Amino acid sequence: MRRLGIHSFVWTGGQTQEGLEMALNRTAEHGYRTIEFAYLRPERFNLDRLAKLAQSLDVEIGVTMGLPVDKDISSEDTAAVSAGRQMLADAVRAVRDIGGNKLGGILYSAHTKYNRQPTKKGWDNSVAAIAATADIAKDASVDLVLEIVNRFETNLLNTTAQGLKFISETGSDHVRLHLDTFHMNIEEANPAAAIRLAGDKIGYFHIGESNRGYLGDGVINFDLIFDALLDIDYKRDIVFESFSTTVVDEGLSLACAIWRDTWTENDPLAAHAKRYIELKYQDAKRRRVTNARP
Repeated sequence: MRRLGIHSFVWTGGQTQEGLEMALNRTAEHGYRTIEFAYLRPERFNLDRLAKLAQSLDVEIGVTMGLPVDKDISSEDTAAVSAGRQMLADAVRAVRDIGGNKLGGILYSAHTKYNRQPTKKGWDNSVAAIAATADIAKDASVDLVLEIVNRFETNLLNTTAQGLKFISETGSDHVRLHLDTFHMNIEEANPAAAIRLAGDKIGYFHIGESNRGYLGDGVINFDLIFDALLDIDYKRDIVFESFSTTVVDEGLSLACAIWRDTWTENDPLAAHAKRYIELKYQDAKRRRVTNARP
């Protein structure tokens, strides 16, 4: 693990400059060293001011997003694909301008529950668009990471194996996978085995519980997750993600099906998550030493 971070939606819905600055300060106060902003709209914020604040706090910034339906690069509609490619290019530039180091999320399709099967043409459109975006991201020194999510949020990439096939077809060495324990718990036959399958193709990792709440209050076996991350010598960022309608807006609550809140106070949640992740990481290291002891 390189840096441990937290999603800004633990702190704010992300609609105002003041909210994002508060999120940066609270992240640093809790000892996290990176933050994830979602759906960053550059026209709404003073990116330079956010960049300077983050630098002063020694908090790095990553950005994630999902494409809207009218900008779906996995569509067969030429106008939608073109609009999506432009949105992705703009997003890369926004990450660069805020001093961020990665763009992730559902970049390859719309963030929605589809009512149709994916098509070969749509897949090929998405591959081509991501390959082009990767070139822009590489020039901007921004990592491009594709989040593998469950069947209710995309119809294109639901498993690690699908993600590996997709990034291979881009032909780019600048595209990696963004894995998330919440989504893996739904789609993977064996999440730990999927981590080992991906190996060094993982560029970003989300820790989230099966019920989107407190870590340990769901059914995910995090011991196996951290054992697998050590097995592949994962040295990139890990970020805690959890949602509550107390914080996030109605649009995201609907997209992610946040129908009930597993928490309403964010400070205890953030403090617990940091302790939990650090403990599980150290436990995995100890198990490795114990296993190797003659």
